[in-house]
Amino acid sequence: MMQNTEIRQGVIKAWDNVNWLATVQLTGSLQLWLTSVPVSRSIASVEMSVGRKVGVALFDPSNHTDAVVFAVYT
Repeated sequence: MMQNTEIRQGVIKAWDNVNWLATVQLTGSLQLWLTSVPVSRSIASVEMSVGRKVGVALFDPSNHTDAVVFAVYT
């Protein structure tokens, strides 16, 4: 059964520039934080500052480990 991809907004809470992974708090949720989320290599490391807003694609919304940060914005 194929899942629908879900696009969510989030806020960067931590950034690992060695492994290119982020910790993201999804907007609207105080308790749902995604850890070790891969970040698109097309995003410059300097843009990944704590507190910045990001776009997150959840390829399988029931499995939050299947996600990627694909955009960063103010």
